[in-house]
Amino acid sequence: MTTLTLAKALNAGLRQALADDPKVLLFGEDIGALGGVFRVTEGLQAEFGNNRVIDAPLAESGIVGTAIGLALRGYRPVVEIQFDGFVFPAFDQLVSQVSRLRFRTAGALSVPLVVRIPYGGGIGAIEHHGESPEAYFAHTPGLKVVTCASAADGYWMLQQAISSDDPVIFLEPKRRYQDKAEVDFSQFPAPLHSARLARPGTDATLLAYGPMVRTCLEAAAVAATEGHQLEVLDLRTLAPLDDAAIFASVRRTGRAIVVHEAAGTLGMGAEIAARIQAECFYELAAPTLRVTAYDLPYPPSKVEQSFLPDLDRVLDAVDRSMNW
Repeated sequence: MTTLTLAKALNAGLRQALADDPKVLLFGEDIGALGGVFRVTEGLQAEFGNNRVIDAPLAESGIVGTAIGLALRGYRPVVEIQFDGFVFPAFDQLVSQVSRLRFRTAGALSVPLVVRIPYGGGIGAIEHHGESPEAYFAHTPGLKVVTCASAADGYWMLQQAISSDDPVIFLEPKRRYQDKAEVDFSQFPAPLHSARLARPGTDATLLAYGPMVRTCLEAAAVAATEGHQLEVLDLRTLAPLDDAAIFASVRRTGRAIVVHEAAGTLGMGAEIAARIQAECFYELAAPTLRVTAYDLPYPPSKVEQSFLPDLDRVLDAVDRSMNW
């Protein structure tokens, strides 16, 4: 067991992937000598050289376009988008090209590409530095979308994504980069596209991913002092969703509350709620509720804490569900 921050665990995962496969390349703005804005790639260029850890021009469309060509030539490029809101110049490349190539060629071509995106708010940054764009990508057939919430998952899930022959959008909760947890380098990891039971419970299920997993665990700890045993399910995979784990948890508790930072309308919570209502209708003691950010552009940092879901809003939803 080694205690690492999420950022250090991701760094270790990239180092292992680079060491294991000479076809793995890292590509992005300031990822080389600087080690990235969040220092996730720190030291990797010095260790593996500037032909494998490559500082790219400030041009996200060009970065992803180049990575597509590299993937088609047999490499396994790992692209870093510096901040979540910067991915949109590359949106056409991702949804019009990357996601479609395997289907378009009837399986003759694959694009083993990972796009790392630090996402979410809570760091006091300016506009386009706190976006949660996961629903755009989860809505796009042909893209896999995953997000880690702990150091252990950061280490293992990133390596699994890199070894996948499908394009993977790998979302990293930037406000959790410095959260520490134990990583067991000898532990056989769970499958990439599977949810994780973060806390067992009996009274209601909190379904969360990325930055909101910690918030839900904190809410569950407070609820326990009031006599409510909340189950917390870390979804980990957004496309495809781990329906079996979601339904099993909700059937155990009879109540479901989905929590995410993205806006509510047509967000991941809407899809998850629809699936729960369709498959678990007779086991539900209350309707599925959602706790999300508001349907507004991301606000100035001075008011972001009022914009993002927090412990109080999660507990309020729990009370409404329990009293239905």
